[in-house]
Amino acid sequence: MLLLIIIAALVIWLLLAVLGFVIKGLFWLAIIGIILFLVTAAFGASRRSASRR
Repeated sequence: MLLLIIIAALVIWLLLAVLGFVIKGLFWLAIIGIILFLVTAAFGASRRSASRR
């Protein structure tokens, strides 16, 4: 279930980043989307590696 939530968050952050680049006035949205995408990906990777141990 947690993996599904992490994947959904990654998709949302990716969409925000793309939207920010498409709409020139919302460049800050792209930056926030990229940062949140990277944080969520790192969190998901750490949780996944912890569950393997």
